[in-house]
Amino acid sequence: MLSLFIYYAGNIYTWLIFGYCILTWFPVSSGVIADLRRALEKIVDPFLGIFRKFIPPIGGMVDISPIVALFVLQFIVRILIFIL
Repeated sequence: MLSLFIYYAGNIYTWLIFGYCILTWFPVSSGVIADLRRALEKIVDPFLGIFRKFIPPIGGMVDISPIVALFVLQFIVRILIFIL
């Protein structure tokens, strides 16, 4: 039961990170998309911030830290499910 919860929580958080990354492609400062982006930023930025400290943007613009964060998140979920 706990492993199922960890699995679904990890998948939901993965989709939140993915959604946040997609929304960062749209340069809007007001409206529903901007509000959704700010809400997702508050949820995923603490986790992504860990990786942004160590992985600089490529060419000053392309941030690959979400890709690494997604791999690490999925690895942690798989390890926890295996242990439980």
